[in-house]
Formats: sequence, C-alpha cells, structure tokens
Amino acid sequence: MYGFFGVIVVWVLALLFMSIKVLPEYQRGVVLTLGRYTGTKGPGLFILVPFVQRMMRVDLRVTVMDVPPQDVISRDNVSVRVNAVVYFRVVEPDKAILQVSDFLQATSQLAQTRLRSVLGQHDLDDILSQRDSINHSLQQILDEATDPWGIKVSNVEIKDVDLNETMVRAIARQAEAERERRAKVIHADGELQAAEKLRDAAAMLSQQPQALQLRYMQTMADMSNSGKASTIVFPLPMDLVKPLLDLLPRS
Repeated sequence: MYGFFGVIVVWVLALLFMSIKVLPEYQRGVVLTLGRYTGTKGPGLFILVPFVQRMMRVDLRVTVMDVPPQDVISRDNVSVRVNAVVYFRVVEPDKAILQVSDFLQATSQLAQTRLRSVLGQHDLDDILSQRDSINHSLQQILDEATDPWGIKVSNVEIKDVDLNETMVRAIARQAEAERERRAKVIHADGELQAAEKLRDAAAMLSQQPQALQLRYMQTMADMSNSGKASTIVFPLPMDLVKPLLDLLPRS
C-alpha cells in the first residue's frame, strides 16, 4: 500500500516539475494545446499542462547572420564574389513558428537570393562606391519579404567584394588613366589662367608706356644684382632713343 502511494507521489511531483516553466526576459514560448495555437507565454514563471500543451522557445534578441559568399554578375557583365551580414530579430514569435518551418534557414536563403538579385542590377562601379544605398535597398527588400514571418530586418551590410586579378589590374589602369587625365586638365587650366593674366598685363602696359619702361629698368636691375657675369642683349624702347636721334645732325 505504501509503495503504491509512493509511486503516485513521485508521479505527481514529476508532473508538477514538468508543468512549471521559466523563460528569461529575451525569450517567449509559443504554446500549442492539442496541436492548436493557444497563446504566447513569458517571460517569467508559468505552468503548462503536461502531455496536453507543448511549448516552443523563440529568442527575441538580435541575430547576426553571415551570408555565404555569392557569385554575382553585375549589370556591366563583371563577375564578382560578394558576402554580407544580416541583422534581424523576431518581433512576432507566433508567426515565426506557425508561418515558416525554420525561420533562420528561410531568412538565410532569402538573403542569398536577394543579394544576387539586387547586385545584378548595379554596375561594378556602383557596387564599389555606393554600398550605403545598396545596403539600404537590401534591408528594405528583406524586411518586406520576412514581415509575414514576424521578423524585422534592421540592417544589412556588404562585407567584401572580391574581384579576379584581371579585373583588379584593369581597375588599376583605369584609375591611373583618370589621374593622368586630371593632371592634364589641371595643367591646361593653369596655362589658360597664366595666358589670361599675361594678356591683361600686356593690355595695361600698352596703355601706359612709362610703366613698360619702368618694367624694363626693373628687369635690368634684377639681372645686375644676380651676381652672374654675362652679356645681356636687352631691347631698348624707341621712345627713349628717338629724342637722341633728333639731336644728331642730319646729313
């Protein structure tokens, strides 16, 4: 008799132990009663009916998912290998359990396909220089696609864009040609500005002959002070020579 009651007590304690559940603040429990969804439990302490109710835990914290490297062909037919990272979290635990069999696997596969699709619509230069806008587009697309699963995609970041050696050399040659072009343009702009300044100076000196004579004298003084012995042939303005020629006797 005592053995029978002992077994009953053990069973009651075991059932009581199985019925008590505790969930931390960052988890929720999706409860199914005889196979039907009857609510979401947690956080804290609650009781489930053993063998009648079943609970599936869902983590509400932000999940960081690495997207494996994907071979992508850009819009200008360049083959690149790109990987990314996706930040998301579950906001509706019941949908994450009831609407999709494995929301982690589904999100990973969706991120891979959307990554190839979005990058295939951009040129290589855009992929390399406009990552922020592409990341934002990917985030919006994935967020809309995962919304029926109760998942919120908060951020998507492209990590690495790998190119083959031939393309790397081609980009290096392109960058070098671009630098040479800019150098030539800057040099041409400098020559144009110098020519304009010389034109303005010539126009000013032509209006003031005395200024031209003073400039000649200043130049001669600078040459004499240079300390170098040399023969200088310097043009003498006719305005200075003409008074002397008038004084000479005419034959």
